Amino acid sequence: MATRTQPRLPLSRERILQAALELVDEGGIESLTMRKLGQALGFEAMSLYNHVANKNDVLDGILDLVLDESEPPSPAGDWDVAVRTSAISVHEALRRHPWSCTLLMSPRHARPARVRYMDLLLGRLRKAGFSAETTYTAYHVLDGHIFGFSLWETSHSYTAEEASTLAAKFAQRITADTYPYLHEHAEQHFGEGPHREVSAFELGLDLILNGLKKIRDTA
Repeated sequence: MATRTQPRLPLSRERILQAALELVDEGGIESLTMRKLGQALGFEAMSLYNHVANKNDVLDGILDLVLDESEPPSPAGDWDVAVRTSAISVHEALRRHPWSCTLLMSPRHARPARVRYMDLLLGRLRKAGFSAETTYTAYHVLDGHIFGFSLWETSHSYTAEEASTLAAKFAQRITADTYPYLHEHAEQHFGEGPHREVSAFELGLDLILNGLKKIRDTA
């Protein structure tokens, strides 16, 4: 008896973008080609162009999906709590999709949700009582911390095999006699302990927010 094959799900922009997001999350931004995307969906690449304009349109679309995972500063409640909650949500989205960090900082990919976030953050600072001049600097400090820390994390993410190899190299080159403090730090990097329970991102964010509150109160 002949078996009946399951019909393919029809293509849609939403389905194409979700597949592209999964492809890039797994293989990095360089893995995204229209041919590979078509193969992942079970269609020829040319079929995709009925729903997306080109590869750049796909990139913009998946950036929108990443931005949807974050939240802008709420207009309600204390300004510092709203900014903190928003910053953490942006950072967590960037951690889930590390390839997106550089693209979102590019003027070429200035997505509407990103522009809206920028305006709301600036507005939250102004309404909190910061002058236009202080808001200008405060915004750059906050955005620089979010994106800069996220970029730094991408260069310190290792597989178990990579971490094991790196630990062995450190043990040979960074000895306790020659570099006592760096040696201690390296052991923490590759070991467990209470330091693992501290979020360096949130610690830096809190230092920034506490500093901004002092500046505002002094002014």
